[in-house]
Amino acid sequence: MSELTAIVIMGHGGVIGDGADQPWHIAEDQQRFKRLTTGGVLIMGRRTFEAIGRVLPGRTTVVLTRDPEWRHGQVTVAHDADAALAAARSAGGPIFVAGGGEIYRLFADRLTRLEVTLVDAEAEGDVTFPVIDTDTWYESARENRDGYSFVTWERLDRAG
Repeated sequence: MSELTAIVIMGHGGVIGDGADQPWHIAEDQQRFKRLTTGGVLIMGRRTFEAIGRVLPGRTTVVLTRDPEWRHGQVTVAHDADAALAAARSAGGPIFVAGGGEIYRLFADRLTRLEVTLVDAEAEGDVTFPVIDTDTWYESARENRDGYSFVTWERLDRAG
């Protein structure tokens, strides 16, 4: 199984947002996101891409959308998970699934690593990250901060 990493910031209950925005903007999380993903490929849904509002420098972006007419000159557009993965692999570099909730669920069985910023707070929103099942994942690293932690989870069965 090739490496496929989800990168996410979430609060209690796995809440990642309300469908339009994420509840937190933590500078150190944004720096970590940049450090981990620069030189790699981001797979994200159209709404996540539009919420970011621009192509992130130093990364290739693959946008997954159901809309056959949607186009953007600076990204690769895919209409299903297999096409998104094929485009990401052909671009080269580490591949990161960057949201939103539907996209995380779509790739859940293919993920090999989770890079999670876990915020110790409740948030408004109904968009969630899939439950991290300890029968499938083990915590391999944790850096605690004031009010949040950076946590890395690895898949137990890497043969997938």
